[in-house]
Amino acid sequence: MSLVLDASMSLAWIFARADPEENALADRLLDAITEQPALVPVLWHTEIANALLVAERRDVVREAQVIDYLQRLARLPITTDAVSVASRQEAVMALGREHRLTAYDATYLELTLRTGSTLASCDSKLLAAARQAGAALYGLA
Repeated sequence: MSLVLDASMSLAWIFARADPEENALADRLLDAITEQPALVPVLWHTEIANALLVAERRDVVREAQVIDYLQRLARLPITTDAVSVASRQEAVMALGREHRLTAYDATYLELTLRTGSTLASCDSKLLAAARQAGAALYGLA
């Protein structure tokens, strides 16, 4: 079974989470990802870039740290979903309405459900919606 990786989990590899359990989960995932490659929607790349740019502007990270992080991400077995975003818009909207999610979070849920993957996220609202939709969740029973 493949793994859908969301931006919140990916960013936990550069920004510590407030919850120590989420940090530990992110660390375990980073160790396991070589054996269980990840799948991401196209928007994941923009979310990662935006979070890093905002963090740079707020002096949370330096450019050198961002470059190092992006190089490490590039070495991981992460595949971008090849299905057209436009072709999935109706399904994303339906999931967003049903679970009161943003279109961004509904995109991760749609990809998880469509591919029968396990969702790896630190986003509690997305995790709750995925659980309600019957999706498998990484590191959670």
